[in-house]
Amino acid sequence: MLIFLVIIGSYVHASSNVQAGYVDKYITKTYFEKHGSLIDPEFNKFIANEVPLTLCKLLEDGNSVLPTLSNLYRSVIGEGSHRRLSSSIILKFQPDLQIKLIARSCGVIIIERLPSGVFADPFELQHLVQRSVFSDAAVFGDTNLELPSFRSNRSVVEIHMSIGSKMFSRHHDELEINLEVPLHARYPPLGLDFSRVEFGHPDLFMCCSLEVNGFKRSCAYFPTNNISDYKASSLIWEVPCGIREHAGVVSAVTYCFALVSALLIMVTSVCYTDTKGSSKSKSL
Repeated sequence: MLIFLVIIGSYVHASSNVQAGYVDKYITKTYFEKHGSLIDPEFNKFIANEVPLTLCKLLEDGNSVLPTLSNLYRSVIGEGSHRRLSSSIILKFQPDLQIKLIARSCGVIIIERLPSGVFADPFELQHLVQRSVFSDAAVFGDTNLELPSFRSNRSVVEIHMSIGSKMFSRHHDELEINLEVPLHARYPPLGLDFSRVEFGHPDLFMCCSLEVNGFKRSCAYFPTNNISDYKASSLIWEVPCGIREHAGVVSAVTYCFALVSALLIMVTSVCYTDTKGSSKSKSL
């Protein structure tokens, strides 16, 4: 009964926030409170219909207008099964909007819908938060780090970054956002040369506080799939797969070593017991 009341309370809290026109701390958390797994069409509907996008009313007064997304560059850097998803995002805005963005404690939220086959370590992300690389970060969805790719579901990484003076470029009309999300490859299925992991477009939000030192925020959404400067080719990470024949050899060798180790332990125990018993008989 208590669990039921807690669940109902969370739904009421989320719905009241939507009706009030501001978002919770994590946008993705609200989605997973209603859906068990990540489904792209459902997530798109969630952004379009359930996330209050009212920031334009807060900032667009007088001659000020919201920033526009002008450029996005992404790449996968690193080697082996541990890589970093690098993103460089440029927003263009009017110079007089810079003061408002800082005064309203505005920040950007980048949501990465990770494809099947990779995951982000929540503890590693929290370490980056402690180092002030991100202002906040969380992982939602399948957070079981040990599952292989064929048994795991997709997960979502939500990154928060505060807008400070260092983000503004020297051109005074651009906001440059650079981030690297550490990722790890899950165990791919055997029998293939490579497992292709294809990354989609990130979801980008800008959120500002509705009141001074308050937690109520209003957001704006910037679609990233219609940028003319965005690279046409897909972002691919080819994860090497194990060879089935090699897996059989490794399993056999591991079994033999385990069996020999168990026999050595048994022989050592028996010899130690016999030696201890004979020493006691001699002392008597």
